[in-house]
Amino acid sequence: MVRFIEENITKMFISKSEVLCSRGNDGDTSAATKVLHDFQINDENVVGGGLIRSWVDSMRACSPTHLNSFNNQSCWIEEHPSALNMFEEIVHESEGKQIVMFLDYDGTLSPIVDDPDRAFMSKKMRNTVKKLAMCFPTAIVSGRSREKVYGFVKLTELYYAGSHGMDIKGPEKGSKYQKKNRSLLCQPATEFLPVITEVYKNLVEKTKSIPGAKVENNKFCACVHFRCVDENKWSYLAHLVRSVLKNYPKLMLSQGRKVLEIRPVIEWDKGKALEFLLESLGYTNCTDVFPIYIGDDRTDEDAFKILRDKRQGLGILVSKYAKETNASYSLQEPDEVMDFLERLVEWKQLTCGA
Repeated sequence: MVRFIEENITKMFISKSEVLCSRGNDGDTSAATKVLHDFQINDENVVGGGLIRSWVDSMRACSPTHLNSFNNQSCWIEEHPSALNMFEEIVHESEGKQIVMFLDYDGTLSPIVDDPDRAFMSKKMRNTVKKLAMCFPTAIVSGRSREKVYGFVKLTELYYAGSHGMDIKGPEKGSKYQKKNRSLLCQPATEFLPVITEVYKNLVEKTKSIPGAKVENNKFCACVHFRCVDENKWSYLAHLVRSVLKNYPKLMLSQGRKVLEIRPVIEWDKGKALEFLLESLGYTNCTDVFPIYIGDDRTDEDAFKILRDKRQGLGILVSKYAKETNASYSLQEPDEVMDFLERLVEWKQLTCGA
């Protein structure tokens, strides 16, 4: 079921007449994959209850109580060892190269909480990230709006990529890696702002009868959070969301961990944001750069895959449970992320006198 969630129901494009689902090509013939295939070839079923059930089943299976039963945990750890345990190997691999840091926010720098407006990072984590940015070019890449994640982090020397990379801005001040007299702003989905605002308002109105449902406006995308909703009402809430989105063929719907996310149908994601930021820093086609991307969400897989395909740098997945990933290493929780970042700062200061 985990493979089904992480690979096969990754993105769902909704139009008035069809739903297109991208899925893995790993030859998986599980019952869950066959169900997805049935959704694709039977349009009446796709636009009906079948797709809704797939979203709800995916969210249930992604919850810790279900993931605890995954029986290949030890094998998974062997394939994705702790970045803390493998720290010396990682820094050895980066020798002679410029490390560039990319960090997700929720679940990586801050714990996952029921109320997304209260996903605060600790003062200690903020100080660690501040020191990190003094040693390496550092970017926060989040599904949140850029303004919202900046409000949580409050560090001017970072690069911020909000809305899954659709809103990128360079440091306001304090970064020695920012090119002089050059402001950086990238917003490839600006034309979608009016429709995202319209959809957000419609979703708020449509879901207000569901206790615990929360709709979040992240500027270039919108999210409907299921975390505080009674699980028995998840299917009904998903139906309401779909009933709004079916009238917007230029938007796509993706399912995450207890969240449905609405985004423009453009070829842009966290992986594209990573490539854009590396180019902006002057590292296009460079062999002496070592990007490290740390994240916990399915949307971070786009960045992990870029690094794996290019065989450049590495991805670190933050997760206590085994799941399909393109990351090379793992960390279990934000506290371990902080430990890893602190060790990286100490290593830099010892070896380079930063």
